[in-house]
Formats: sequence, C-alpha cells, structure tokens
Amino acid sequence: MLKIVNSLDYGIDIWGEDNFLIKGSTINLNYKKQPSLLEITQSVRSRGYKGPLLLRFPHLIKKQISTLYGEFERAKEEFNYQGNFQAVFPLKVNQYPNFINALMDVSKAYNYGLEAGSKAELILAMSHTPLGAPITVNGFKDKEMIGLCFIAVNMGHNLTITIEGVGELQTIILVNKEFNAEREHPIIPKIGFRIRLHSMGVGMWAKSGGYSSKFGLTSTELLDAYELLKTHNLLDKLWMIHFHIGSQMSNIAPLKKALREAGNIYADLKNRGAFALGAINIGGGLAVEYSQHKHAKEINYSLREFANDVVYLMKEISKSKKIEEPDIFTESGRFIASSHAVLIAPVLELFSQEYHEKSLRLKTINPPLVTELYDLWCSLKRSNAREYLHDSLDHMESLLTLFDLGYIDLEDRSNTEILVNLIIKKSILLLKDEGTDELKMLQSQIQERYLVNFSAFQSLPDFWGLKQHFPILPIDKLDIKPTNPATIWDITCDSDGEIDFNPDLPLYLHDIDINKDEYFLAFFLTGAYQEVLGMKHNLFTHPTEVSIEFDEQGDYRLNKIIVSQNIMDVLDDIDYNTDAIDKKLKRQLQSSKLINQAQKDELLGKIYLYLSENSYLKTIQANNEDSNFDTL
Repeated sequence: MLKIVNSLDYGIDIWGEDNFLIKGSTINLNYKKQPSLLEITQSVRSRGYKGPLLLRFPHLIKKQISTLYGEFERAKEEFNYQGNFQAVFPLKVNQYPNFINALMDVSKAYNYGLEAGSKAELILAMSHTPLGAPITVNGFKDKEMIGLCFIAVNMGHNLTITIEGVGELQTIILVNKEFNAEREHPIIPKIGFRIRLHSMGVGMWAKSGGYSSKFGLTSTELLDAYELLKTHNLLDKLWMIHFHIGSQMSNIAPLKKALREAGNIYADLKNRGAFALGAINIGGGLAVEYSQHKHAKEINYSLREFANDVVYLMKEISKSKKIEEPDIFTESGRFIASSHAVLIAPVLELFSQEYHEKSLRLKTINPPLVTELYDLWCSLKRSNAREYLHDSLDHMESLLTLFDLGYIDLEDRSNTEILVNLIIKKSILLLKDEGTDELKMLQSQIQERYLVNFSAFQSLPDFWGLKQHFPILPIDKLDIKPTNPATIWDITCDSDGEIDFNPDLPLYLHDIDINKDEYFLAFFLTGAYQEVLGMKHNLFTHPTEVSIEFDEQGDYRLNKIIVSQNIMDVLDDIDYNTDAIDKKLKRQLQSSKLINQAQKDELLGKIYLYLSENSYLKTIQANNEDSNFDTL
C-alpha cells in the first residue's frame, strides 16, 4: 500500500525516547512545563539571532547518563554481579564547551569521566575531569602525550593509558624512568591493553573490529607486552583490557561474540599472573535509533538487553575461569550526546510552488494537446485517474517534442508542466490505496523542494558523508496533515547539500506560503559527531547556539548563547590577513570614480555591517500588503 503521508507524529514514538511530545500544533519538550520548540525558537529570535539555531538541552544529557548507570546497576543487582560499573565520555564525539561543561556538571553524582584520543583532548580531560573520576587515553601516542599522562597522575587524576602497540609500552617504560628515577614511591598511570579481536561489528563501522582493524594488540603482541611489563616490574599497573567493535552497533549479536572473546582474554591474563587486572572496557557502540519509520528501524536491542548481556556474560566467564568479576567500563558517546541537541532552521523558499492552477497562462486559443490536458485535469476522478494519468504523461512527451521542433512556445510548455504536475499529484491522492511502483516513481517527480537556511556540510556531515538520516519535522502545523513529498536543499553552492525525497523513507511537509508564514524545520539527534565533524564548506560556520536550562519552578532560561562567527572571523580562522582585506576593500571603495564621497561613506558603512554578520542568508519576507518585513 502506497503511503501518501507520514503519520502526523513523524515517528516520534520510534526515535523520541519520550523526550518530546506533540501538543496541538507544536512539538514540545516532555519536561517541566513542556515548552514548545516554536516558543523557544521565537524567544531566541526576538533577541535578534536569526538563521539556523542549535538548541542544547542539558537535562537530556543528565537523563542519558542516569539511564545508562541505572540499567547497569539494575543488571548487576539482578545477576548478583560484584564488579563495579563505570563510564567515560569519548571527547571525539563532541568537544564543544557548552556541551562538555554541561556534561561534567550534570554527571557529578556518577563519578563520570572522559576519554581522550589526542593531546588537545587530554588537556581538556585533565582540566575538566574531577580528581578521582576516570580518564582513559586511547589512540596513538608519542612520548610527549605519554608524558602528559604522567603529569596528570601526579596531579591526582585517575588515568589509564590504553596502549595500541608494544612500541607505546616501551615509551611508557622510558618516560617512567625519566619521571620517577629519583622517587622512592613512583607515581605511574594505570595501563590498559587494547586488544585486536577476531570478532567484528556490523554496519558502517564494522572495520573497527577484526584482525584488519586499525587499533589494538594481536595475541602475539599481547603476550610480548605482558612479558615486557613483567620484566620491568610493572605488572601491578596493568589494570584494564579494552576493545571496541564499532560505533552505532545496530545488532547485539556481534557484541555478545566480542564479549566472550575479550572476557576469555581477560581471564587468561588474570590467571597468568596479571594480579592487578581489574577492569574490562567494552568501548562505545551503544546505538541510537535515528529512524522515523518502523520498517527501517536501525537497532534490534534495548539498553536493558545490552546491560543484561554485558553483565551476564562477564559473570559467566568469571565463574568458569574462577576469577573475580571485573569492573565494567563503557565509552558510549553517541548514546549520551546525540539527543541533547536540536538544529532549528527556517525555510526560505519552496521551489515548486509555481505548479499551481493559478500559475497557468492559458491563451484564448491553445494547442490542442494543452486543451486536452486542461480537460483531463478538470474531469479527473477516482474511476478515470489511472487512464487520465497515462494520457497526460503521453501528452507531455508529445508537447515537449513539439517545443523542441519550434511548434509551441514557452507559455505552452509552462502550461504543460503545470497541468501534468497537477494531474500526477491528484492521481496519486485518488489512487493512494494502490501501492504500485509506477505511483512511487511519479511521487518522486512531484516532490516539493524546500530551501532551508543551513549547511548540511556544517550541521549534518554524517548525512553528507555516510547517508545517516536524522529525524526531521516541522515545529508547527502538526495538527494539519502534510501533503508535500519533500526534498530539502541547503544553501551551499553544492548539489550534495540535498536531502532528497526517498519513497521508502518518505518525508512529507506542509504546503505553505512563505511570504505569509514562517516555517521552521527541526533536525533531531544532532548532538553526537555532527558539530566536531562539521566543515566550513562555502565558509558557512557553526550556527548560533543556545543552552535551554530550567529553574525550580519549571520555567526555562536561554543561557550560554554563542553567536555564529561573522564573515571576517571565519576568514581569520583559515589564516587570511583580515586587516589587509579590510584595508583593501576600503581603498578600492575610496578610489572608485563611479560614486561621490557621500555615496562612498554610505557604502563603507554597509560593507562593515555585512562583514559583522555571518554567511547564512537573510531574506526579506513580505508579511502583508503594507510590506511589514522580517528577516530569516
């Protein structure tokens, strides 16, 4: 059966996790006094911030952390598991200060930590992680980075270096001699072994596991590293075994296989003599449901099943190998961060609205085939829809051929395109119960193109690079059935900046008059990876961001507003000499022979105004006949 429109809830019950709800015509936060995203957006815009907005909701970060810890504590109790549960956030997922500061603030009760994979991230972890909370350090490391780890533990940080190769362990031994040569009681970071499993994940990140993966020790290297620690009397520092089989792990089965493999490696090392070994780090990969359609759900398990499998398998392996049950660590960043951020962007234009009956330019005498098309349109009904649809498509081909041969003019061609589009659109509605491939194909032809004031490369790079879909819906008019199959165009000068209509994953939006109504789209689950991977393609920069925080009475406040960079700041970021640009523009204007001095002064003021703003579009919108204007 061909579905003409999505359900009015846009699949919110699939991806929303009860974080949002639809009340009347708007989508609202399911929190405190349940403000609508429309109200919040209008509140921000009333302060003069236009263009796309990134709204952050710190309470959703806290909810995810609480849910993660809660499920593992429940599973521990259910299976009488004696090890502890602990989590760290991988900074690569989102390093932006308004997120990290909120993350550390709302996670204080959980002793939540950070994971670093570079020197800059390690500095962030050292400066933001409370003393005693765990820091894990992954990725390739040089002597200076390992030296920073030694400095961190001398500060009192609870830090574990996860080695990716035997060479890193040799560097740790060297740095240890430099830092602790004169000390009676050496201060050394805890050490973890990242293991290269045979087990692989699934999906786009499956190559994070398996023998060909980029990171981790093979079995041979693992034994070499163990002997090296033993030789240098550092076995008391071997604390953690770590593995990771990929981000956005959609299927639970590969994790269970990897847990058995890693658990047995852990137990072997423990029984071999690694007496201080006490933790197994299962990495990230806990998936987020992005789909808006039940038939295309991305994950086949719940957080409850995930926690149960991890705890149960670690308990069974520990029991069979007669070892103490290890502490369990996770580095689930996507699960923690994705839901907290929502991108709001205004629609600037609908590009197919010319296909309306009012746009027809019929003449007193029209070509016979155009007249027949008009008659088909006027007499179209359920009983003749399929026949008239086929006739109209045949007439269109004939008329376009006549145009190419010079027998009809541009008005006739325009009337042909409009009438055939109207016939297709009405036929699909009349034949909506007939789910044929022909109708699906035609539905793609009548899609509406929505020009939206944002950059997909800056705000949704995973869509551009990986075709990762995000939940999209309007923030108003949700009490009205949307009828337009929608393609979304961003404002970059790049044809890849398009979220095209997919009949198998359809998005329907409202048929609006942008000259009369503001229409905003919300892109959900954008808090993980999208910001840090966003690129300044066409020199569009990070949207203005706002943190939405709530007081004890349940009212929200707009806090920590960071305004989108202006044009000169963006040019400065990519190492242009903006002072030289400024002087050259001024010199060119002052030397112009085309205008007088008063005009030069006026234009100079305008150019400085333009340079002080960001690159997102500002569109004059006529609200009524008196020309009251607003900017988007």
